[in-house]
Amino acid sequence: MARRLALDEGVDLFLDHLKVERGLSLHTLESYGRDLARLVGFLGERGRADVDDVTCADLTDHLIALADAKLAPRSRARALVAFRGLFRHLIAERWLEADPTATIDAPRTARRLPGVLGEDAVARLIATPADTPRGRRDAAMIELAYASGLRVSELVRVPLADVNLNHGYVRVTGKGNKTRLVPMSSVARDKITRYLADRPAWVRDPKQRALFLTERGKPMTRQGFWKALRTYARRAGVRLPSGDISPHKLRHSFATHLLEHGADLRAVQAMLGHADISTTEIYTHVSRARVLEQARKHPRAR
Repeated sequence: MARRLALDEGVDLFLDHLKVERGLSLHTLESYGRDLARLVGFLGERGRADVDDVTCADLTDHLIALADAKLAPRSRARALVAFRGLFRHLIAERWLEADPTATIDAPRTARRLPGVLGEDAVARLIATPADTPRGRRDAAMIELAYASGLRVSELVRVPLADVNLNHGYVRVTGKGNKTRLVPMSSVARDKITRYLADRPAWVRDPKQRALFLTERGKPMTRQGFWKALRTYARRAGVRLPSGDISPHKLRHSFATHLLEHGADLRAVQAMLGHADISTTEIYTHVSRARVLEQARKHPRAR
């Protein structure tokens, strides 16, 4: 190694690598940035200025401090992923020879089952928006979010050109700028077609590419859709024990309902855009739990 590398400089190199070469989402980059900033602050108090000053004991003590500060196990596990990524990248770039995270175990995290709406509740929710230009836009967004399982960030970024109504699919750009083709239901196609008849009246910029616009001609935002969805859920009397409905709950419901109706797990993984099938497998647990719940309601089950 030609020179010692300052810890904060090493963090900057790693985050640039994640942004430029790995194409991680802004949300993920911000999370890693916060985790690593906390680490740099903790190590700074110990006088650890350079990357090769850091020891396994330092990192273990930092994780213990995070636990003492009541940081959730899932958040601590994510922080450890960020630390491992940092030091492995520095080893690959020959700034380090040994990985101080090599012997650290991740905190145990309980696997939480996602909240899922029943099919009747989804139907009530989708039927709630009024038959007005804004209502037709919102109905199209809710239907597409549910019927195609899109993340809210994917939903609001869909370009008009990536929606193929003739063949019934939408091209989606997901995490890591990976694209996938997701089929649309005939109901989604119909609702989008009705919304598109209203869209020209909202366009202010002829170069505007976004499918879903506000009445001012700007692309819909995640916050705007979340607020609209929450309003419609309250009007429809749709609620989960865990609280208000969110766009991600529609995605959970999409996956669970598909599996309940016999869809192949690999097909659901592809539609959701999961890199690892283990992420998709949680929905099989949700599906089984719902079957057991319904079975207990049977008169003979008592």
